[in-house]
Amino acid sequence: MNLLGIEIGGTKLQLVAGDASGRITERLRFSVDRASGGEGIRQRIAEALPALIRTHAPAAIGVGFGGPVDWQTGQICCSHQIAGWHDFGLGEWLRSRSGLPVFVDNDANVAALGEAVHGAGRGRNSVFWINMGSGVGGGLVADGRLYHGAKPGEAEIGHLRLDRSGTILEERCSGWAVDRRLRTAIAANPAGPLAHLAGGATSGEARFLAAAVGEGDTAAQGILAEVADDLAFALSHVVQLFHPQVIVVGGGLSLVGEPLRAAIASALPRYVMDSFQPGPDIRLAGLGEDSVPIGALTLAATRLDAGV
Repeated sequence: MNLLGIEIGGTKLQLVAGDASGRITERLRFSVDRASGGEGIRQRIAEALPALIRTHAPAAIGVGFGGPVDWQTGQICCSHQIAGWHDFGLGEWLRSRSGLPVFVDNDANVAALGEAVHGAGRGRNSVFWINMGSGVGGGLVADGRLYHGAKPGEAEIGHLRLDRSGTILEERCSGWAVDRRLRTAIAANPAGPLAHLAGGATSGEARFLAAAVGEGDTAAQGILAEVADDLAFALSHVVQLFHPQVIVVGGGLSLVGEPLRAAIASALPRYVMDSFQPGPDIRLAGLGEDSVPIGALTLAATRLDAGV
């Protein structure tokens, strides 16, 4: 059964053709022009859809959208990054242009489903996904199905408060927040390994974090430890409420790789009650940057099979 998957994010748009096994057979990737807003993204999709449908004859379309969604109707609440999505009926818009069943969900939920079925959580029950990119999101899959709860039904772990003053996880552990902390460290020690590796970069400094840690940069080591500790504290609430067997760490910041995974795994037990030890496995995303598009294919397959 052929399917289409769409990822709509704050920086990239992807349309993929594939099947229920998670295999991608064709991919179209575009950078998002923030100035053109939601209308610009929709124009790209409208231009690309006809050829994909003619070539692959899909049975359905799955969508992972970067923002709150009514997953039952495909109605977008809003995007916190791109204008032009407020109260937009994305599901109906796509159905009218494709003539196909369309299933829309929050992108973190979709990524969680992809990782649970085809990625790092495969064969385990239940699976929690945490995404660290321009924002921090989460998703929970139990018994092979997304847990939604009351509408809008996203596990917004990024908005979990780290203290009573209102500091939220996203303000400390999103990609942009870590970049900001690294820039401060570089300015304080312009001759250090981190500054040397960054080479004057003014954005995306987090991609140099693992290498700087490996070279013994003490500031980088301290930032990694602080980020991992904040993540572990937030994830301890997930563990004590939902008891996932696996927590999958994804998104751009997860490309720091094993140093980040190991630091979270080391810090988490401090915040989990004794009776729940040793706690879940902490794993890096098995699908890499394809967690959302493969999850979108999986969403289409599972919702189509379920008839919802």
